[in-house]
Amino acid sequence: MDDQKIKNVILTDLAKRRQKITEMGGPENLAKQKEKGKLTARERIKLLLDSGSFVEIGMFAKNRTTSKMELPSDAVVTGYGMINGKRVYVFSQDFTCAGGTVSETHAKKICNLLDSAVKMGCPVIGINDSGGARIQDGVDALAGYGQIFYRNTMASGLVPQICAIIGPCAGGAVYSPALMDFIFMVKGTSFAFITGPKVVKTVMGQDITEEELGGAIVAQRKAGVACRSADSEAECLNDIRELLSYLPANHREYPKRISTGDTPGRTDQHLFDIVPANPRKSYDMHRVIERIFDQRTDGRKNYFELFPIFANNIITCFAHLDGNSVGIVANQPRVKAGALDIDACDKASRFIRFCDAFNIPVISLVDVPGFLPGTDQEWGGIIRHGAKMLYAYSEATVPKITLIIRKAYGGSYLGMCSKDLGADAVLCWPTAELALMGAEGAVPIIYKKELANAEDKEKALLEFMEDYRKEFANPYLAAEHLHVDDIINPAESRHYLCQTLEMFRNKTESRPSKKHGLMPT
Repeated sequence: MDDQKIKNVILTDLAKRRQKITEMGGPENLAKQKEKGKLTARERIKLLLDSGSFVEIGMFAKNRTTSKMELPSDAVVTGYGMINGKRVYVFSQDFTCAGGTVSETHAKKICNLLDSAVKMGCPVIGINDSGGARIQDGVDALAGYGQIFYRNTMASGLVPQICAIIGPCAGGAVYSPALMDFIFMVKGTSFAFITGPKVVKTVMGQDITEEELGGAIVAQRKAGVACRSADSEAECLNDIRELLSYLPANHREYPKRISTGDTPGRTDQHLFDIVPANPRKSYDMHRVIERIFDQRTDGRKNYFELFPIFANNIITCFAHLDGNSVGIVANQPRVKAGALDIDACDKASRFIRFCDAFNIPVISLVDVPGFLPGTDQEWGGIIRHGAKMLYAYSEATVPKITLIIRKAYGGSYLGMCSKDLGADAVLCWPTAELALMGAEGAVPIIYKKELANAEDKEKALLEFMEDYRKEFANPYLAAEHLHVDDIINPAESRHYLCQTLEMFRNKTESRPSKKHGLMPT
């Protein structure tokens, strides 16, 4: 046989091997995956990445313990590609091969991917669909999980780590997603829990389904684990693509400034109409965000919200301001009057720290009456959870701009990034009430004797409350003492925020040299 024939045989063999691997778990298992309404590991990657950009790594990997089993790529597809021209690393677990279980080699492929992503400074996207550790691998599988956890931790704050749980994710497997920055899930097909329904039934005697225990909605609304829950896999993966448009590739870079076509000097005479004159009435802070930040031309929302159905009393989202990617932390008066509680503090503090790690300015929109009172909050540790926000804002060195729209009382005033916590600029609407407490709480204390002696106590109370607001709870006194930089016309909020961000966009600020601080837990 001449050289050319030998080479043709070799190439034919290579093509057959590649084809066999791309068939994954075989027709029967692929059919089962489709019956569940789920895409395959390779279809997900194709849908996530720019067309034709995927480069696979470790296609021929095979595990030592289960080498006799037909497990193409050892049940995980790894490689890199592009999302809107930005290079990313991606792994996608293949449930059609041994239920996507994690073996020693499977874990090593993911570890190698994380190592490369850190070296190259590229985001990592993991698509989880796995039955957990491969039993045949025993402690080697557990060691593999440990190595993944270690690398997730080492990569934290260096490159963005995003996880899509699209299938089961149970036991120790949930901790790699938990160590990543954002978790996305799909309604009806995603499940995440430490112990499944069978264990709960055996140990606790409770009958519960997978969906009720750790489905996409539960994992977001009750547990605060998933940042978004989508109706389909396509929507989930598209959400990840959109999220990446707000992020830099790594901690050394800044988010790319884009042209949105919206002018920084745009005014909005109707913005002030959103906030009721009566400070006890609520409104939707989303409407303020929609009108201030850069408008989109594609008809979609001009902000990307995280945890939209968890801790709704605070809003965390990304948006663009004069083309700059910014993180927004905003009180939501429609829910619990915008008061800070345990979940809201956890949600906001993690978001602030993410923004700080990846050079994304933080803009705080403030309308907060205080920390939520009650035994549930006190016994649940509102003290330490509230301290997380103080810590996160104080630690952050990115540009921090605060706009006080209405209420800013007591410790929650500080907790929403006052000058004292390092805000680079604090702006106020003339409706802002900055005080130790609201008139309702302060007047009965300050005017206790006067109210006791008043003939018409209700009338006297209203008059004293009005006097209190004029004398103590207004932005002008705070401005006199330099706690506020400027009091602005609400219609010009966008102009002032754009102007202020442009001033502080390239700020540098150092912190004392230390191994690391101890964030309240």
